[in-house]
Amino acid sequence: MGTLADGPWLTLVNSPVMRESIQFLLNGRLETLRNVPPATTLLDYLRKVKRLTGTKEGCAEGDCGACTVVIGELNDGHVRYRAVNACIFLLGMLEGRSVTTVEHLRGTDGRLHPVQQALLDAHASQCGFCTPGFVMSLYALYLGDSEQRSRAGCIDDVLAGNLCRCTGYGPIVRAAQSICDLPAHDAGVQEGSDLVQLQAIAHRERVVLEWRGRRFYSPGSLEDFARLCAENPEATIVSGATDVGVWITKAHRDIASFIWTGRVSELKVVRAEGALLRVGAAATWSDAEPALGQYFPDFGELVRRFGSVQVRNTATIGGNIANGSPIGDGAPALIALGARVVLRRETNRRTLPLDAFFIAQGKQDRQPGEFVEAIEVPLLADPERLKCYKLSKRFDQDISAVCGAFNIDVVDGTVREARICYGGMAATPKRAGNVEAALKDQAWTLATVMAALPAFDHDYTPLSDVRGSAGYRTQAAKNLLVKYFHETQRPLSETRLIGRQAAFN
Repeated sequence: MGTLADGPWLTLVNSPVMRESIQFLLNGRLETLRNVPPATTLLDYLRKVKRLTGTKEGCAEGDCGACTVVIGELNDGHVRYRAVNACIFLLGMLEGRSVTTVEHLRGTDGRLHPVQQALLDAHASQCGFCTPGFVMSLYALYLGDSEQRSRAGCIDDVLAGNLCRCTGYGPIVRAAQSICDLPAHDAGVQEGSDLVQLQAIAHRERVVLEWRGRRFYSPGSLEDFARLCAENPEATIVSGATDVGVWITKAHRDIASFIWTGRVSELKVVRAEGALLRVGAAATWSDAEPALGQYFPDFGELVRRFGSVQVRNTATIGGNIANGSPIGDGAPALIALGARVVLRRETNRRTLPLDAFFIAQGKQDRQPGEFVEAIEVPLLADPERLKCYKLSKRFDQDISAVCGAFNIDVVDGTVREARICYGGMAATPKRAGNVEAALKDQAWTLATVMAALPAFDHDYTPLSDVRGSAGYRTQAAKNLLVKYFHETQRPLSETRLIGRQAAFN
């Protein structure tokens, strides 16, 4: 895999764009790098090469937020800024973007940035190790629009990806509340400067970083992406690197070739097309969350518990599906909705039901050189019909013990169709076929639901692990069906403590 010291590292400011190199802005300055080990993380580059040690290394897997930085990228003629975890963000993913670290927030007159001052005034730091990460998460919030800052639950969502073990979150939350009331005076100044420079280095050509036989491919179009996948079927397709980054930092895998989806705009589209919602495979969960929440409110609530803001800002729907994790939270809801996956190899496409895509743990129906292009999700006449439940030890940023999604169509008091899918109950996300059959064409009553519960024992044989025993998972899965029934009969305020505003109406 090599080390950073193996170099050579070339930082050439204001050099012309070279397709054998990457270009990005680091704290407002143009950087050009070549001969980069493709598995280099942004955190390692910042700390070991640029000596920007304000960005801390904590967990090295995207959980603690100590390494949070702010990434900017062109978006409809503006620069969109988002917080990400630098520890699992590959350096090659910076092509055409900007990165801001905590060092850049210091004013030229020596004064603290308003975000830093707010934390100081609220006594929101003790040991200080986690503080730069909190600063950058709140700085991304500060750069956001006022509508985002005023949204209910915004602060809790923003801080969920940053871990503090000694200060306590009370003072940090108070600091965040004061930040939400601040006008972002310098946001326009930073965006204006970044916008000009990012537009100057924007292009659609292929970039290839090569180092000792290892390659990082960064195509700029869908056609080139498809060509690269066909020509390099053994390459690892990487989108947000929220999984691949951990393979590198924790499993120490030596990955020979990467193909990055991040510059392929066609793979990022999220739009309604007739009776379908089409979600590009490279759309991040943050990109897709507004549409998912609009068309499927409970799915939107589930997405809010998907990792953290930093994770949702980079993790993609296509990556979540192609990874094939049995505990991935996206697949159960999509399968319950009857989603289809669009697969492509060069110019050839095929579509299959998402539940047929998963064959075994870590194995999907995807041929060499084939990639996930999009997910097609049927829209519901009654969006409230879909309900999603995630059971985990923590509310935020935790792996599910059980994740259940229910889409039961009841017409004139009779179950016309039932689609029920669980994650965490089998080697893949799996439908409860026997339970569905027990419900179909039956009266939608509590007695029917209770009579269907024994069918769970024929659908699933869950394992025991640190997140829950097999017995717990089985009982929880059964209880969730009962909960779903009750939520179709009465206000959510009787069954939910937190979530959609509807729960409090």
